[in-house]
Amino acid sequence: MALQRTHALLLFLLLTLLGLGLVQPSYGQDRMYQRFLRQHVDPDVTGGNDGYCNLVMQRRKMTSHQCKRFNTFIHEDLWSIHRICRTANIQCKNGQMNCHEGVVKVTDCRETGSSRAPNCRYRAKARTRRVVIACEGNPEVPVHFDK
Repeated sequence: MALQRTHALLLFLLLTLLGLGLVQPSYGQDRMYQRFLRQHVDPDVTGGNDGYCNLVMQRRKMTSHQCKRFNTFIHEDLWSIHRICRTANIQCKNGQMNCHEGVVKVTDCRETGSSRAPNCRYRAKARTRRVVIACEGNPEVPVHFDK
């Protein structure tokens, strides 16, 4: 009897946490969020140069098998990026309506075209610009950099 009460209490607690959005229900979504962070978020830097792009792209495993042609790093704290997910929904490039836009500090890294993996070479452009990110979940978290 006590064991049934314990199970019922644990189930109630889990459902409550899910309802409050404190537990992420999807492993796939969490994996996409972690990938987004690895590929696009660098809050400790205000802007990068070519050397920054060359180093960070390699460290974050985006040059292992082939050179990723283009990548953007967002230089804002996580809370600022999460706030973008609370703006009005707009259409993504794939037609879905789960994208959101905001203005942030970024470094765009563009592959020079003359390098080969794993020694990829990039040109950097640091600036403040409008970005579009796709968000999913409850609460919504960024899972894809759309443009």
